[in-house]
Amino acid sequence: MASSGAPLNKACYCLPGVYALARPLLFALSPHAAHALANAALAPVEHVAPVRAVVRALCAPGDPRLAVRAMGLLFPSPLGVAGGFDKNALRARALAALGFGSVELGTVTAQAQSENPRPNLFRLEADRALVNRLGFPNEGASAVCARIVARDVRRAGGVPIGVSIGKSRAVPLDPIEGAIADYAASFREAKRVADFVVVNVSSPNTKDLRAMQGADIARALLAELTRVNTTTGKPVPLLLKVAPDLSDADLESLLAVVEEAKLDGVIATNTTIGRTGLSTGADRVAAVGAGGLSGPPLRARALEVVSRVRARLGAGPTVVGVGGVERADDVIALVRAGADLVQMYTGFVYGGPFVARAIARDLSRRMDGAGAKSVAELAGLAH
Repeated sequence: MASSGAPLNKACYCLPGVYALARPLLFALSPHAAHALANAALAPVEHVAPVRAVVRALCAPGDPRLAVRAMGLLFPSPLGVAGGFDKNALRARALAALGFGSVELGTVTAQAQSENPRPNLFRLEADRALVNRLGFPNEGASAVCARIVARDVRRAGGVPIGVSIGKSRAVPLDPIEGAIADYAASFREAKRVADFVVVNVSSPNTKDLRAMQGADIARALLAELTRVNTTTGKPVPLLLKVAPDLSDADLESLLAVVEEAKLDGVIATNTTIGRTGLSTGADRVAAVGAGGLSGPPLRARALEVVSRVRARLGAGPTVVGVGGVERADDVIALVRAGADLVQMYTGFVYGGPFVARAIARDLSRRMDGAGAKSVAELAGLAH
């Protein structure tokens, strides 16, 4: 007799094929229209608990060998959603139900702000990549964090929930005290509702933001956020998100500050301003213009930065690898380079809503074949 889960299992095999058929139609729309349609499609999963339960049953990782303990938290899978996909926490519960091991929301800023002028989001389909210059559009840290509470996201999602914080566009970098106070205001809101908080100083789409990766400014910023973390309410894990475009020397200087501030971890990496090694034609790349590039073209540098971060920080802090994740192979490679956890964004856009489930199943099959008891052990055995 077939098990009671057989219908669900049979349905699971059809899901990636459904998206493969739908993607050409979706990609015929503008990136903004496609994102809006995807959000609309996820609304029943977000708002209707029985629908969410069915989707979770279809997509949850399920294999305890996939679980990762980091920062005092239990992640059901090493693969999470990167910051930037759900800026206003509108689909946090739905994303968790799709089988991701964590969801990072935002980036939020202390002041509500609109997106940069359109067009500001582009596909480079030949590279399975995206370019964005959105610039932290969000409803403001207070409003977004209130939504996280109202929807009981941490309990209903069932996975660790992160909130990324950034600098409000209207706040200048000089004097630096104003920018630091702006980050601190967002942090106070985020730490009340998140399992971990990410300090985003590395987006290329907010004027002068990356200057905050300079050692002296970063030292002042992280000292203040650490003070707030330890003196107001229960402390939460605090991570710094770094750019892939830092020179090795500047990265080492920044990591020295991370060590000094005793942060819980580093996310490596954000999007890149580089445009090397693309299959997309030069005319198309030039027409797209400025913005952060994400997807497979970032993969090699992300691996390098993860490796450097782990070598510098040692075994204690958590390292989250981001950049070009599309398949189980990419997760394994980042873990082998030194990552504890992995995130994806662009691979989710190209791979569809069931990509986390597919990657989790592939990782489980590979652990079966290798006799591995964890993804970290699998990464050590993989060649």
